[in-house]
Amino acid sequence: MQPTEEERDQTDPTAAVSHPNAAGLPPPGPSQPLSKNAQKKLLKQQKFEAKKAEKKAAEKLHKKLEPERKRKEWDEKLASLSEEERSKLIESRRGMRKERMEKRSKEREMKNERLARANESGQNVVIDLEFADLMAANEIHSLVQQIMYCYAVNGRCAAPAHLWLAGNQGEMESQLQRLPGFDKWIIEKDKRPYIETFQDRTEHLVYLTADSETIVDELDPKKIYIVGGLVDRNRWKGITMKKAEEQMIQTAKLPIGNFLKMSSSQVLTVNQVIEILLKFLETRDWKSSFFDVIPQRKRFGTDSEKYEGETEGEENEKHENNDIKKQCIGTKEV
Repeated sequence: MQPTEEERDQTDPTAAVSHPNAAGLPPPGPSQPLSKNAQKKLLKQQKFEAKKAEKKAAEKLHKKLEPERKRKEWDEKLASLSEEERSKLIESRRGMRKERMEKRSKEREMKNERLARANESGQNVVIDLEFADLMAANEIHSLVQQIMYCYAVNGRCAAPAHLWLAGNQGEMESQLQRLPGFDKWIIEKDKRPYIETFQDRTEHLVYLTADSETIVDELDPKKIYIVGGLVDRNRWKGITMKKAEEQMIQTAKLPIGNFLKMSSSQVLTVNQVIEILLKFLETRDWKSSFFDVIPQRKRFGTDSEKYEGETEGEENEKHENNDIKKQCIGTKEV
């Protein structure tokens, strides 16, 4: 399942991440009223949340009524046909359904083969799940959605990465285990911290964090890139950098600033960082990787007409999310 747009904006493995309080307002004290500017931001955020809730309710109702509408259409169509025409139509539909199932089966088989090869020789990318105790249940849920998206996107790649879930235990493991088909995912599920798993390869560990002064130019196949799985980094600024320094491992940051200017901070979600890495592995082009993945709303004044309008597909983002959800949750097919 793919996360919703809200969930995709809640974690940032390479930079400080926004809390659901996107306005970034300090909690009002008992004797400290909000400034006019803060009140405007709060009102704007409240309107956004109300609109989002209204849209979500409408989509939920549509999803509930759609099967009934389609069934009614089908029944009306059958009723308008002769017995012979009806039989032909039903047989034709069965044939189309069989073809779709065979096609999906073949795609699943090819996908599994790609992921199996990646586990042998693909670029190692680790999602660090050791921050679960710092997150609330809803934040862990958000991260789980993003992990589902990461897995689905990786499975679609022609040359997928070798994905790891390190420190997968406790509440994080419990929520992941609740996902239908999770036990069939072709991904490394390791309860141990990555520092233990790769204790004989620590010189190859690279933690991706925006606090690093080192910029990634290329992805080294010998390196093991670590992405921090932590929602609401505003409460824990610099935590991944500090962790890497304590473990005496390398750090680096993506070269986002070399190619585009973010509209605010360089806020990226876990799945966005993973997808950028996957795009780069495919294209060896950072610019196209950033523009393909980072939503236009997060980019400020880009001067590249080539990529203008590319993210108008954001309107269809939720539909794409539903497709990803089917790929992950229907992992009886994975």
